[in-house]
Amino acid sequence: MNYRNGRDVLPPSLLKELQKHIEGELIYIPKRSSERVGWGVNSGTRQMIERRNEEIYNLHCSGHSLESLTKTFHLSVESIRKVIFKKRAEHGAEKVQVRR
Repeated sequence: MNYRNGRDVLPPSLLKELQKHIEGELIYIPKRSSERVGWGVNSGTRQMIERRNEEIYNLHCSGHSLESLTKTFHLSVESIRKVIFKKRAEHGAEKVQVRR
């Protein structure tokens, strides 16, 4: 997020009105909701987590235990389970018991 001087971007009348409420402080002006992007979309974090979760699911399907996955990915057993259940639903896989 970049800092911008109000004098450079606001009409003088709006600047005066804002100064009645807040003066000499930083203020955040959010984007309109129709222009907002989802969490992690711009930074690539969402895609990174999606790849990680796909890897967790594939490793589990190939026989890795929950304990080995928790050590590899530094996540709790419950987090690993959630990833596996979600991915299983996405892949439309038959119900397979989660290995311990």
